[in-house]
Amino acid sequence: MSSLFRCPICAAPLMRGERAYTCPAGHSYDLSAEGYTYLLPANQKHSKNPGDDKQMVAARCAFLDKGYYVPLRNTLTDLAVELTRDIDLPTLLDSGCGEGYYTAGLAEAVPHARLAGIDISKFALRRAAKKVPGGEFAVASAYRLPVMDNSIHLLYNIFSPLSAEEFARVLTDGGYFVYVVPSERHLWQMKEVLYDNPYENPVKREDYPGFTWQQVVPLRYTVTLNDSTDIMSLVSMTPYAWKTPKEGVERLSRLSRLETEIGFDIHVYKKSSAD
Repeated sequence: MSSLFRCPICAAPLMRGERAYTCPAGHSYDLSAEGYTYLLPANQKHSKNPGDDKQMVAARCAFLDKGYYVPLRNTLTDLAVELTRDIDLPTLLDSGCGEGYYTAGLAEAVPHARLAGIDISKFALRRAAKKVPGGEFAVASAYRLPVMDNSIHLLYNIFSPLSAEEFARVLTDGGYFVYVVPSERHLWQMKEVLYDNPYENPVKREDYPGFTWQQVVPLRYTVTLNDSTDIMSLVSMTPYAWKTPKEGVERLSRLSRLETEIGFDIHVYKKSSAD
């Protein structure tokens, strides 16, 4: 069957077989037992196993499975339905799909869509491919997407590396790019524990060549975590896990309960027409 992916070596369209993807030039990419493939050339790798490791993926899955980010998932799926309403056979790409939590929501909301996800972590993709057996998944870089030009109607980027040039290349004219960023006070009460002088996140709307900004959908709510494991899983999902002084992480680890603000800004961009 035809694929949304293209060959990372020669850029020709890929065909998906039972065991591998192949291109007309004879390049072949095996399918794993879980259902994902590897489209990251060796010269683009920066480590043996790039991206999140097995433990980080497991912690994030455990946290997300408890429903703390369901409001975000629901908002994103509602947007997907709205933005693909007039397309008979929409194509969706989740760039930086991780373990597939949001990808699975998109698949359920737009069941007639062709859907693909890429991530740099093979450990994450093992879970994503199992969650969305009807999708296509590949280890790949957002800066060199193994996706055909002008082939995607809707692209999601949720807390992942962004390449506006690549996103514009793969999107159809008039296609949409949905970008999720933290709001000013996202996780504010957690930051009050981590830092002696917490700071609000800098927030401004970015403009990207080839795109026209359409709207921002603000999402604000509060969660209560009654488990120290959930608290530490949450911080491990953020940049604070690497940037926070050791003393702050130790203070957080001693908590058995945390109530904190959650805030996201969901920006919608439309690809400008070629003419």
